Amino acid sequence: MKEKIKKFILDLGVDDVGFAKVEDYHSPKSYPVASFLPEARTIISLVFQELDTCESPSVTIAMNGRLDMNSFQRSCSYQINRFLKREFRAKVVDMPYSNPMELHKERPAIADFSQRHAAVAAGMGTFGRHNLVIHPRLGTRIGLTALITDLVIEPDEKIEQDLCRHCDLCVKNCPAGALDEAGKTSVGKCIRHSQPYGLGANIAFWKEFSGSSPEEQKNMFMEERYGRLQQADSMGMQYYCFNCMKLCPVGVR
Repeated sequence: MKEKIKKFILDLGVDDVGFAKVEDYHSPKSYPVASFLPEARTIISLVFQELDTCESPSVTIAMNGRLDMNSFQRSCSYQINRFLKREFRAKVVDMPYSNPMELHKERPAIADFSQRHAAVAAGMGTFGRHNLVIHPRLGTRIGLTALITDLVIEPDEKIEQDLCRHCDLCVKNCPAGALDEAGKTSVGKCIRHSQPYGLGANIAFWKEFSGSSPEEQKNMFMEERYGRLQQADSMGMQYYCFNCMKLCPVGVR
């Protein structure tokens, strides 16, 4: 069963796939897997290679490459889900690579499910100094997606080798200083720099708008800031920084 599932997934164009027991998944800040599928037994972690587009000096072009990958991730997840249901009468739940997520005051910007911890549990890599997952072949330039299922599938061994070179290129080149403390990413610092037209900026715009005169409000709608806010909102999020991923020297190019 495992080899049949693996072959189907890789034939879709997924770059790598790993399997983990649900009980081997440990993400202290995320919800338990049982809250998504009570009878879940196995996590299937999918790895997708990020396009070289991430190196583009144009952050909008770099983001376009990310959107292409995200679209492919969703397509693959849907096809795998249908395959497992059709071939094995399995119950399967797709886990989001990013949005949507539950948003609570006490849990700001915390994903319901950690794709990173799932990948590590499934033998798809180890954590680096940048707190991202480093794949043994593809390095840091990867996107992650997972499915959880009630099928009992033989798990893959976790990688014990430290794949990070500890060169600190990610730390030195983080314009927000979000990686200064080892083992921790300052989410606030990261988001303010990497998503300058995200939720915080949106709130600031409308707060300023509400206190402005009708003429000032008219001019605000003509600002490039408003256009960028609308564009970022339409795609869920828009990254303006890929440094920690694109500068990591581990992996094929």
